[in-house]
Amino acid sequence: MTRVKTATAGHRRRKKTLKQAKGYRGGRSKLTRSARTAVMRAQAEAYRGRKLKKRDFRSLWITRIRAAARKEGLSYSRFISLLSGAGITLNRKVLAEMAVHHPEAFSGLVESVREKSA
Repeated sequence: MTRVKTATAGHRRRKKTLKQAKGYRGGRSKLTRSARTAVMRAQAEAYRGRKLKKRDFRSLWITRIRAAARKEGLSYSRFISLLSGAGITLNRKVLAEMAVHHPEAFSGLVESVREKSA
């Protein structure tokens, strides 16, 4: 019989992979080789998803700001241009939050930006 040098380390490694694959369907949660490929793919997708999440939220914020700016009679690009011209440095996340949850504050901001530009 051949000698196994990685008995405890290998067992630990395989056990860790199967633990990460818990909840996967079929052999992907039971068989070491299938589980390893499934876990590696899942981790790659998760990494990519963390990058995409930032893009998705930024586009959502821009859409919300655009809709609120349209109600005030401005296009999104014109509104952002007026903001930077007035020296107001609010990020898109905060502007979108204002547009959705505090529309009166957002319209006040639009009015103050218009006054500064005129």
